Amino acid sequence: MAFAAYTPTGVRYDLLLQSLTPGAPFDSARVESLLVARGAKARPEGGHLWQLDFGAVEVHPLREGGQWIATEVRVPLSDRADLLREVVTKGLALASEAEVRFFDPQLGRELSKREEDAVAEQYLRTARYASDTLGMAEAMPMPAATETEGFQPTTKFALGVVAFFVLLYLLVNWMGDQLAGG
Repeated sequence: MAFAAYTPTGVRYDLLLQSLTPGAPFDSARVESLLVARGAKARPEGGHLWQLDFGAVEVHPLREGGQWIATEVRVPLSDRADLLREVVTKGLALASEAEVRFFDPQLGRELSKREEDAVAEQYLRTARYASDTLGMAEAMPMPAATETEGFQPTTKFALGVVAFFVLLYLLVNWMGDQLAGG
């Protein structure tokens, strides 16, 4: 993989492929060759695009001090966790074959098949946060609250009370005129 400058284009959920032992050299060539064998295509700006059944994920080198220390798997946020679950399953198989570990920085632990539900829950929490707080609704098709048409209930009540007293005034005024003229 070619070096690519880190330019965040949006909020996403990142997972890492890293050496089994923290601080040990990372076999990036093995991971990259296995990704390419699984259909990952090189991107002109660096990294790879890995097309899966439920969507595509970006795969980029993670460098520290100029040294490749891990591979980032960048999962775009969505209101469904299908793509993430597929990434976890296929990422675990890739990690096993490459003899590296698959790590979730948000949960702070190495992943296993048993962790899929916890990862999916954290992913959906991140997606909701991005949608609600960061205004990522255009990138995140989460169902948004729709505005109701018409007046609020308290406004309707106040208008009803005013209308009642106006009608009462007109009725009393009309009855007074009837009694005075009759």
